Amino acid sequence: MTLRNQIRSNSDEEEFLNIRGLLGIFRRRIGLFLSVLLLVFTLVAVVTLQMTPKYTSSASVMMELRQKEIADFEAVLSGLPPESAAVDTEVEIIESRAMVEKVCDSLNLYADEEFNPNLKNESGFQSIKDSLPKLFTLLKPVQVAPEPNFDEAALRAKEKVVSAVSSKLNVRRAGLTYVIKISFESENPAKSARIANEFADQYLVSQFDAKFEATSRANDWLNDRLSALREEVRVDENAVELYRAQSGLLSAEGSSLTEQQISDLTAQLVIQRAEFEESKARLDSVQAQVSRGASAETIGEVLTSEVIRELRSQQAEVTRRRAELSSRYGSRHPEILKVEREAADIQAQIDQEIRRIVSNLESEVEVDRQKVGSLERSLGQLKAELASNNQSLVQLREFERNAEASRSLYESFLSRFKETGEQESLTEADARIISRAALPTNPSSPNTILNLALGVLLGGVAGAAMIFLIEMMDSGLRTGAQVESDLGVPFIASVPTIKSGMVDSLKRLAGAEVSPQDYLVEKPLSSFAESYRALRSSILLSNVDHQTKIVTITSALPGEGKTTSAFCLGRMTAMSGARVLIVDCDLRRRLLSKTWKSSDDIKNGLVQYLLGEAKLSEVIFKDDLTDCEILPLAKVTYTPTDIFGSTAFKNLIVELRKAYDLIIFDSAPILPVADTRTLAHLSDAVVIVAKWRQTKRDAVASAIKLVDDVGGNLSGVLLTQVNQRARNRYGQGDEGYYYPSYRKYYVD
Repeated sequence: MTLRNQIRSNSDEEEFLNIRGLLGIFRRRIGLFLSVLLLVFTLVAVVTLQMTPKYTSSASVMMELRQKEIADFEAVLSGLPPESAAVDTEVEIIESRAMVEKVCDSLNLYADEEFNPNLKNESGFQSIKDSLPKLFTLLKPVQVAPEPNFDEAALRAKEKVVSAVSSKLNVRRAGLTYVIKISFESENPAKSARIANEFADQYLVSQFDAKFEATSRANDWLNDRLSALREEVRVDENAVELYRAQSGLLSAEGSSLTEQQISDLTAQLVIQRAEFEESKARLDSVQAQVSRGASAETIGEVLTSEVIRELRSQQAEVTRRRAELSSRYGSRHPEILKVEREAADIQAQIDQEIRRIVSNLESEVEVDRQKVGSLERSLGQLKAELASNNQSLVQLREFERNAEASRSLYESFLSRFKETGEQESLTEADARIISRAALPTNPSSPNTILNLALGVLLGGVAGAAMIFLIEMMDSGLRTGAQVESDLGVPFIASVPTIKSGMVDSLKRLAGAEVSPQDYLVEKPLSSFAESYRALRSSILLSNVDHQTKIVTITSALPGEGKTTSAFCLGRMTAMSGARVLIVDCDLRRRLLSKTWKSSDDIKNGLVQYLLGEAKLSEVIFKDDLTDCEILPLAKVTYTPTDIFGSTAFKNLIVELRKAYDLIIFDSAPILPVADTRTLAHLSDAVVIVAKWRQTKRDAVASAIKLVDDVGGNLSGVLLTQVNQRARNRYGQGDEGYYYPSYRKYYVD
């Protein structure tokens, strides 16, 4: 990364937000800040003293969420719900226009000049304030309006009073409680308390009236409705009895005889089906075991038979006896043969018993199947019988439902009518006053201390805003750090202004006006001379690989101090023992030549040499105070358009490089004059001069771009005419900040 890119990486916003930078801004703009602060504070103080004292009194009302249940009646207009929104709703009711009108009517506030502007004798300040809206109205296009009649004028006057009272009313909820605070502001302390209490009273009265009116309306409506319902019940009950008699439908406990039989048979069928499924499951299990080839003796029904168990016991005894006999006799012995016949007989009995058990299971399943079929047939017959009576029964039930509905509705309305009748004597508000407004002793507004504190705060904010606005609009270059961060080029040095006291003393000693370039010679150890030593060092060290011999001193615009800087740089370099030549390259103004000698004393100069009208030795002159040499410009009537791009000028540069250690081109400003761009291309180094706090950053940036475009080697920017006393207030990032600490090293 190049040096220029490294410089550009420093953000201007970071510098601006630097705390020390902010302190520096306040230091150099402290006068403006204090002026704005004092102006705003004075305006606030004057307005505060002109304000009429206002008094505020407050009454507190609490919502009654715990209802007093004298009787277990449901209110026609229910009490307030416990939700937070209910309290906010009551606040809006108190602030409503209807409530304000009730208070105005009750206290006759229409005749109070504080609220009725038609009755006021306005002061001069108030008259001017009230006339401003009328003045703006006059600026609008004239529209002819009809004259209001008496009723309209009275209505408008009433609306103004209501609006004025409403603007002074403040109703708010006390935190998250169920307490509402009603505050009213007035010029009279007693009036503020009276009106605040009237709002609380009118609110309770409005609640009571709303409940009483709702209950009365409900009673009247219920009474009318009961008469109609009573007749409907009579008609519906007569219709039920008449249809039952005509259709011959009898019922017992709400159902017919056929329905009861169907219910009983359905219960029996469920039980019988369960028994059938159980016996069938046992038979299916036995058949499944047999089909799988299992021994009949291992079937579950066989294993549980007592007969089989007894035969098995006998079979085991015979088997034991045969085993004993086999140990003593042969297989053909009569005893052995007898025992084997007994065993075969027992086995035949077991097989016969197993066949009997399986046969019994099959018989049991068949009996259960027949029972189920019989019950199903009987149930089907009953259902068919019931279907024939369904049409009549459906119609009867329809009549009964209508009669029951009419009877229930009538009883409900009758019960509610009795409750509302009792509620008329128990109606009360859902709120109560817990604190009445007291007479205020001190005015609530204006709060003089608070207003003055706000005046200081607003003044400080306005002053700070004004400072930062001016700083943002200030586009001049102030510090070296700003040059590097904003422009992305090195900062070379800053040239201070010469103090007027020093110049005057030198004038008195020399008897003539002392120029900056002469001051540099007279005061070689001054801070002014030291800045040009820094400039010379920066130029010589700008390119360590190539010796810098030709330097172009230019600026973005005229009046930046480039000619003075070129002259002073040449003299300072010559004073160090180097061979220096300053060439005046400003063909239009010839400022260097005019500064050095009178225009009439210069007969031949650079142009004459390049045109071959004079020798080089005839156009180079030696400085009067130093060993510096000068190649001036003489007056000419015609100047070639591209004199610096000519072969003669390039040949001149070659000769000068051999003869001098440093050649300085004092060129014209680079933005308006194209010749300077040619010189920048031919030079080893270019220095752009900018006037401190005057030259715009955009102008310098454009000059830097032009140097880059022609391939010039820009050494950096030189700030001139710097006020050292003011400069140290522009931040710690610049060497000028420390000037008070090291100025004793200079002899000014």
